[in-house]
Amino acid sequence: MSRAPIALTCGEPAGVGLEIAEKAWSELKDELPFFLIADPAHLPGTVPCQLLHSPQDAAGVMAHALPVLPHPFAASRTPGTAQSDNAEGVIDVIAQAVDLAMNGEASAICTLPIHKKALKDGADFPYPGHTEYLATLGGVDNAVMMLASDMLRVVPATIHIPLSDVPSALTPALLEETIRITAKGLQSQFGIAAPRIAVAGLNPHAGEGGAMGHEDAGIIAPVLGNLRREGFDITGPLPADTMFHAAARARYDVAVCAYHDQALIPIKTLDFDGGVNVTLGLPFIRTSPDHGTAFDIAGTGQANPSSTIAALLMAAQMAQSA
Repeated sequence: MSRAPIALTCGEPAGVGLEIAEKAWSELKDELPFFLIADPAHLPGTVPCQLLHSPQDAAGVMAHALPVLPHPFAASRTPGTAQSDNAEGVIDVIAQAVDLAMNGEASAICTLPIHKKALKDGADFPYPGHTEYLATLGGVDNAVMMLASDMLRVVPATIHIPLSDVPSALTPALLEETIRITAKGLQSQFGIAAPRIAVAGLNPHAGEGGAMGHEDAGIIAPVLGNLRREGFDITGPLPADTMFHAAARARYDVAVCAYHDQALIPIKTLDFDGGVNVTLGLPFIRTSPDHGTAFDIAGTGQANPSSTIAALLMAAQMAQSA
């Protein structure tokens, strides 16, 4: 029996997402079926498209046209300028994709970038980003954001908060749950039976025995010790400045980091175009490109589809492993 297609959400219409969706179809039309959920009137029109009555029709359409499951929006698309009237449409498309994934009509979800301020201004969107909204839609208390490429996988334990708030937010309970969700996701969706997990310290030199902070010895190390005793293959807390060279990366399957930039700077430096955002801990598979709306180049045709192509391919691989 053939696997259901991947649902690709349109994200912020004024950004580069729709241009990238058309480019991704051109690259992948002979490799895997996916369908775009969007307002057909917003499409740039650089490739042929065909409207679907049902996601199951995507496979038969894919070879000759971009399959589009139509979802009307309130306002037109103006590249580079978000329209607040479209905020509800962006949110509803994400919810529709989750429904399709939960009922088996989509094998995975790949989400194109949203613009958080536009959603807040237009629909009072209460979530910091995609990850937290998807966790709510999936009925889970917490989900974990992982950035992945062929070169590196990283997980930030704290995500979209000010750096000054990280020490108080990085609690033993949060760190333990993040590691458990990460390990389970690598096992169930990536086929890694015994994940090797490296954990970065919060402070320079992982605190250097308390000389540069007490969080590493007082918060991180006890959690890792408890998990080791349960059988986790886990190292740390490690100095973050020596974790990401090639020899170090060969010793682990994922690096769990204390905060956003500690995790994202290495992967974006190593593989900016190939990085994929994966949400672990959801009852469905979700990936997305590792970049934003890029309003500055929207409508110019310059947008690089590499990360979205990688995200769609990774979603397909994960669906195969699940």
